Amino acid sequence: VSADRRYHANLCNVIPKDLYIEMGSDIEVLCQTSCASGKIFWTLNSRPIDESLSNVINSSLTVLSLRTFTHHNATLQCHSANTQQILGGTTIRTYSKTNIADFTFLLCIFPHVDVVPHLFTCKWEHQMNSSLKIHYTVLYASLLRPSYTEICSSYVTTCTSKDIDLSDKVHFFGNASVIVRAKATAWEAYSNPYEFDHYDILQMIRPEVTVTAFPDHLLVEWTRSPSTRTCHCQVKYGKVKTYTVWEYTIQSVESCTHYNILVRCALDKAPWSDWSRETTVLTKLNKSDVKLHLWRKVAEPKKNAIRNVHIMWTVRKPLITPYKNYMTGANSTGSLCYSSPCDIDVNQDAHRINLTVFHGEILLTEDSVYVPATVESLLKVTDLQTSNLKGVILVSWKAPLQPVSGYMIDWTHNGNQYYWKESKYTNTRLLDLLDKKPYNITVTPLFGDKTGHGTQALQICSRVGNPGNVTIISVEAKDKSAILSWSTRSQEECSGAVINYTVFYGTQKGPTLNVTVDYTKQDLCLKDLDPDTQYSVYVKATALTGTSKSSERLFKTKRYGKWLVNAPHGYKKLQWKKFREKPVPNPGHSSVALWSSPSYQKVESRSNITPMLNWLRE
Repeated sequence: VSADRRYHANLCNVIPKDLYIEMGSDIEVLCQTSCASGKIFWTLNSRPIDESLSNVINSSLTVLSLRTFTHHNATLQCHSANTQQILGGTTIRTYSKTNIADFTFLLCIFPHVDVVPHLFTCKWEHQMNSSLKIHYTVLYASLLRPSYTEICSSYVTTCTSKDIDLSDKVHFFGNASVIVRAKATAWEAYSNPYEFDHYDILQMIRPEVTVTAFPDHLLVEWTRSPSTRTCHCQVKYGKVKTYTVWEYTIQSVESCTHYNILVRCALDKAPWSDWSRETTVLTKLNKSDVKLHLWRKVAEPKKNAIRNVHIMWTVRKPLITPYKNYMTGANSTGSLCYSSPCDIDVNQDAHRINLTVFHGEILLTEDSVYVPATVESLLKVTDLQTSNLKGVILVSWKAPLQPVSGYMIDWTHNGNQYYWKESKYTNTRLLDLLDKKPYNITVTPLFGDKTGHGTQALQICSRVGNPGNVTIISVEAKDKSAILSWSTRSQEECSGAVINYTVFYGTQKGPTLNVTVDYTKQDLCLKDLDPDTQYSVYVKATALTGTSKSSERLFKTKRYGKWLVNAPHGYKKLQWKKFREKPVPNPGHSSVALWSSPSYQKVESRSNITPMLNWLRE
């Protein structure tokens, strides 16, 4: 007992803890000050509270009275006035009765009803800013049972009552009403009544769908509702349409095309059923929709006058698989081609290549293309011009004198894969090209079921890139100059043509200098350099489409200069060198001699200069 008293004698605390009160109510809080002496003061959310609200009961107990408390969430603390120490604290949270009862109903339904409802589900929203655990109860009342009866409970904002067809809690006649009760430890609240007619919340079971495909339409059928009340359904196949029938014909569909069909239904005011399982159907093939796009490329004749004809085509309906293409030509036997392209050989005469497309044993379509004779005199287009702009090639030409029915334009970047299209005009644009690839383009005039001769344009790139990579080959450094050489090598087929080269060079501390030369030069002598100095250098190539530059290279000029001096009496020119390690001979160690005769003087002068030459050469 004495130990317990000593413990409480030194206790400081604030009670009660973690208050949860109604918004606007009054509250009293106690501060135990046994561990401290002197006055105390209170703070609410770190702000001082008026001292008049605090009342000292005895030396170790002070009470704080707060009237009409309106803070949503607050921290209350008791402090020692002498030491500013916090003696204790508590939190205060408030709730509003208005917020407790603020229910918003989303839906009450009898879900997935076939004949008789088995389930009853209610969903609601409860605007409640509280972390407390709330127990919800759904109360149901009807014309046959006016008093509210509990049918289900939950700790979340949805609740389902099962097997209602076997119980006597829910009836299916007339109007009904539902109330949700929310209950926590400190309070209890009720929603407003939610009234409804049973048929207005009857959600139909999702329909079973059957789809019959035809070439130009789809017949969609689904299961009927057992209810005699008005029912409407929606059919979705890319777009949603609403109907009050149990079958629907989708018109104007594309043949040989997949469609995904979904259906959902609902009674007059009731919620929609779930969408049916997705039904995927392929429409029947309509022969009139199968279109051939046929063209050919004719190679130059071989020595035996045989020409290779490269036949290529596309079929408008790619889902038609498998199909056969039977190709025949003049003076040739028929051959089967299962895919485009297909090659056949013809002689120098004119030929018509016929292509027929089968689906199974059914003939779908056929087309033909004309191959002129080698010596046949036919017109062709003139002044064929091409240009490129942002990856698009623009093509234009002049029409032949004879009226034409159109023009066939074909193009390739590798000679194997061709693209082609027909135009009524004397200009066109080629799109979706490979980037920075050279293309060969041919324009052929069409005269009804015959063709003229093709005219091929100069090869043109879809887009021109930067110039090729620049590589410095060598740097030959001297004392005050350096000879630089480089090369340019393109890594792409469509690199920009170099206009000029700019050489940038300089020391680490000095300014960067540059010299520009035209595209014909790939070497340069850098002059006025400092001896015994390290330089960096790189070369930039410039084209109309961009630039590229070499990697930086370092070089160092030579330490010693070289120059020429004249020897006396017309002797050879000598190279005078500076030496750091070899000292200059001391004149005090030399002697003076007289020349005895001109001839002797000549010999002596040679003999005296020899050691000097040897010394210079060392």
